[in-house]
Amino acid sequence: NMYVFGRNVAKELINNNRKIKKVYLNDNLKGSEIDEALKEKDVLINYLTTSQMDKIEKKNHQGVILEIPDYEYLSEQDMLSNMPDKAFIVILDHLEDPHNFGAIIRTCEAAGVDYIIIPKNRSVSVNSTVMKTSVGALDNVKIVEVTNLNNTIKKLKDNGVWGILNNIVVSDEAPAEETLWIDPTGDSEINKEGNLTNIR
Repeated sequence: NMYVFGRNVAKELINNNRKIKKVYLNDNLKGSEIDEALKEKDVLINYLTTSQMDKIEKKNHQGVILEIPDYEYLSEQDMLSNMPDKAFIVILDHLEDPHNFGAIIRTCEAAGVDYIIIPKNRSVSVNSTVMKTSVGALDNVKIVEVTNLNNTIKKLKDNGVWGILNNIVVSDEAPAEETLWIDPTGDSEINKEGNLTNIR
């Protein structure tokens, strides 16, 4: 399990019917919109003082901390078996900053990306910071964790995926303005900060 926090994250999890195991809510939020919405989901709510909540999570929790199951990655096999004809895929490598990852997930959702592929090693995982930064986008973009990116790229090519080898390998060491991905149609690009730019 992992802890996520913040009112926007809570609202997204509630609206998307995500499983919530337990909630820690600040006393002053009793009767609030979030409190009532959680009660409707029949979630166990623990009301705590601010100092008690700070012992669980010292970051800016905004009076809301939720315990949820760890993120479930899509397997490589499931991706290959259920991939649409014109799959839109982004591959990230050496990306270790969770804030960058969350921003890229948001942008990928806006761009209509089907899958984001990351390696199991040398990469940030989907943690509470990624959940908060991506603000609900994780429910609309599938994250695939693989053992070997080169093998996965070969399998994608064997399955007819094209245009995946140009400027999509991401590194935290890259300059912020560096292009990470170029749309094969030539219409847009994504840079390291997760910004989508029209280049036509």
